[in-house]
Amino acid sequence: MLKETIQNALNAQLSREMYSSNLYLAMSGYFQSINLKGFAHWMRLQAQEETTHAMKFFDYMLDRGGLVSIGSIDAPPSKWDSPLAAMEDALKHEQFITQNINALADLAIKEGDHATQIFLQWFVTEQVEEESNVSEIVDKLKLIGDWKGGLLFIDNELAQRTLAPENSAQAD
Repeated sequence: MLKETIQNALNAQLSREMYSSNLYLAMSGYFQSINLKGFAHWMRLQAQEETTHAMKFFDYMLDRGGLVSIGSIDAPPSKWDSPLAAMEDALKHEQFITQNINALADLAIKEGDHATQIFLQWFVTEQVEEESNVSEIVDKLKLIGDWKGGLLFIDNELAQRTLAPENSAQAD
């Protein structure tokens, strides 16, 4: 059985993961609207991945006898000043999520909830990858500056993204 403090914190993170999915879906729409279909594709897959993350929290709480309570989820923005601005917002958001995952891990340690601590280690590792992936795109966009050919090159590169299958041992 989950302690109430852990349950409340996990429910809050579940809502943050759902917001993440909505944010990336909104970014996909933005990129589609400016004909950067590779960026749009990358963000659509990112939105799907975030929904999977939310479901991990959902299932974990149910497995532990917890009560899932989905809080309100704010609407994300729908347009940005540039592709770089959108990706910088994505990076800031991933850093925010990392801070929250780390705070959850700290809470699990404080509460002596070893199962939750182990569960959260997957997310700790995942956030390293998430920040790295978005940071790489931001760095490339900064490198090309106003060169439109470079933007199209990155767009083509992002169109190649596929979702890796979840490790079944971790997805359960």
